[in-house]
Amino acid sequence: MDSFEVAAALFRVLETGDAALAGRVVAADNHNREAAVSPAACSIPGPAGTLASGAWMRSAFSELRFPVTDSASKDDKVWLLLRMRGTHTGPFVRFRNGGLDRAIPPTGREIDFEQLHVVTVRDGEVVRHEALRDDLTMLGQLGVFPPSPSVMGRVVTWRLTGRAKKAADEVTALSAAAAASFTDA
Repeated sequence: MDSFEVAAALFRVLETGDAALAGRVVAADNHNREAAVSPAACSIPGPAGTLASGAWMRSAFSELRFPVTDSASKDDKVWLLLRMRGTHTGPFVRFRNGGLDRAIPPTGREIDFEQLHVVTVRDGEVVRHEALRDDLTMLGQLGVFPPSPSVMGRVVTWRLTGRAKKAADEVTALSAAAAASFTDA
């Protein structure tokens, strides 16, 4: 695979959870800078962390896809302009400092927004990933920003009733299991 194909394959792993593909295209020391708002397992270097990240995103967004709309490369860097698409069918849980930040209950709404990813590829493997995402558009599509009364009421209710904590615990366990499925293989 050329560098573009390797970089694009990273997003196929996120879409599908394909551990064999992750093992082929993600370096053991890969660093995902974007894992800061994810469950802890997403920060694990290498394929295990990538599989954890995909499990976390797919738990919130069914039919998750990342179609590439443009790309460029120079030396070991590949820039991918893509769209993140899916349907918000599970809680979208964000973390801060390893703990629950916010859980957005499922809205059934579709997301479709642009992102720019910088993927460093060396020796046919992804060694670093970072992104510039339009999270405000996604939050707008989910009804969180600006806040719609119905979605914000559900967010607050989930927090007060403990459902947000339960969702965070579940997605944390799901992500850890996805990571372990690679490290145990």
